[in-house]
Amino acid sequence: MSDIPFPASAEAIRRQREDPHRLGHRGHGREPVPGAGHGQTGPASKRIIVGYGFWIFLLSDIVIFSCFFAAYAVLQGQTAGGPTARQIVDTTRVAWETTFLLASSFTCGLSFAATNAKNLLWTQVFLALTGLLGLGFVGLELQEFLELAAAGATPQRSAFLTAFYSLVGCHGLHVSVGGLWLATMMAQLQVKGFRHEIMHRLICFNLFWHALDIVWVAIFSVVYLMGSIS
Repeated sequence: MSDIPFPASAEAIRRQREDPHRLGHRGHGREPVPGAGHGQTGPASKRIIVGYGFWIFLLSDIVIFSCFFAAYAVLQGQTAGGPTARQIVDTTRVAWETTFLLASSFTCGLSFAATNAKNLLWTQVFLALTGLLGLGFVGLELQEFLELAAAGATPQRSAFLTAFYSLVGCHGLHVSVGGLWLATMMAQLQVKGFRHEIMHRLICFNLFWHALDIVWVAIFSVVYLMGSIS
């Protein structure tokens, strides 16, 4: 078979000069361009880039929490004569916090089912319940921190308390930011409806919220449950 290249048209040569690396083209016709090969590929679509970007964000969050867990495991015995985990754990309040967050995970899943059914009313209802349950969780956590600080158990008191506040507080901050994200999406959903980009954002939010629930189960087990019996 001959290796002589196909002659290029004037239009193909013009496109080659304007974009020699074909960064802005995804295949305008089938004319070969000298030096560009015969491939018709171009830059990845925005949907693919955003999808990979979100997974990278989620995995980086997991790495951050892993670092906080590692620090807590090392410093949990460094109380410097201050309160221990067993002395600061309020099992009743932690049980309510866990109930609120796990219930919010359930309602978040129901909102996704309503989204797939394109039911705007029930999607908004379940999203609102998710936000209210998350708000209740954050409120109980703030109450816990304020009571500990009033009793003198501040992050400066010992390395253990520094690790405790950092781990639990970082999770609470994520829940708070997730609540703001949720409120924004509810407004967008009400105005724009079930557009493709809105559906994609709802999927990302569901993944983010369920990831926070998994992290909380780990915090509950390592910090509160093991701390209460240590």
